[in-house]
Amino acid sequence: MRYRKFGNTGLFVSELCLGTMTFGGGTGGIWDNIGQLQQADADKLIGRSLDAGINFIDTADVYADGQSEIITGQALKNLKVPRENVVVATKILGETGTKGTNSRGASRYHIIDGVKASLKRLQLDHVDLYQIHGFDPATPIEETLRALDNLVQHGHVRYIGVSNWAAWQIMKALGMSERLGLARFESLQAYYTIAGRDLEREIVPLLQSESVGLMVWSPLAGGLLSGKFTREGGKEEGSRRSKFDFPPVNVERAYDCVDVMRHMAEAKGVSVAQIALAWLLHQKVVSSVIIGAKRIEQLDDNIAATKVRLNQDELAALDEVSQLPAEYPGWMLTRQGEYRLKQLKEESAE
Repeated sequence: MRYRKFGNTGLFVSELCLGTMTFGGGTGGIWDNIGQLQQADADKLIGRSLDAGINFIDTADVYADGQSEIITGQALKNLKVPRENVVVATKILGETGTKGTNSRGASRYHIIDGVKASLKRLQLDHVDLYQIHGFDPATPIEETLRALDNLVQHGHVRYIGVSNWAAWQIMKALGMSERLGLARFESLQAYYTIAGRDLEREIVPLLQSESVGLMVWSPLAGGLLSGKFTREGGKEEGSRRSKFDFPPVNVERAYDCVDVMRHMAEAKGVSVAQIALAWLLHQKVVSSVIIGAKRIEQLDDNIAATKVRLNQDELAALDEVSQLPAEYPGWMLTRQGEYRLKQLKEESAE
């Protein structure tokens, strides 16, 4: 297991992060389809992850209506994990518990109440990474940032992050934090796979420019890139994707990618899923890839992806089959910048 610098901080996190969305269930809706693991199974998964060197765990207050946080916190207690040995991340935005007009969103009202509830469920005195789970159009960004900064100053939260925001929203928040002297977003949690590279158009350049970390969710596109699904309709029994068709994917492009990855997997004696995860781990912008599991063998297979190395020819083949079609202004920026980049390279060579 390798460890990567997290955003523009001195924190280091494992290249794989254990996601806990499969913990809990039993509340109806999507959570029963995603997973219904209870305490004993969660203890085993977290224990195996820690043994493999994973020091990063991600949850959210909305997962199974808070049950995921409860199970995660209890597992850390059951396993007697030293607090300084694990980086715990959670998120806030949606409703949990008693529903009310102000029990949602990214307002100061909801954030202050939400972190108290999360800390209680997790049985912790602080959260290492507290993330806004989505964009709230009803709350000014400055209000959200000031509330989060208060939590950092009071020691309830060490770092703050965001999930599922657009590039302009993140950049606006970063500018506000710098201007007002507030804690800034150190990470983005976003969807990114070899079959869904939309992030590369605007967000990846932003993250690289501003040294913001990237946590990848659904790295196998809800199981579609596991190699268990085929064009002919074959699918993995019990897979989340079979019941919950999410995230949206260009299916034909995904199967084109799977075809190429399958050949590589067979040549290396590994699973297709490991190739898909390894591709992400080879992307410099990625800080950590979130893996979720229902079974130990599934977790072990995902962890084994950290040992898969892709050479330049293999990366080029994967890039070719998965590359995005050119869009404006990207193609114009590339065209107009070519001669300046050439000048820069010539100057560096002198």
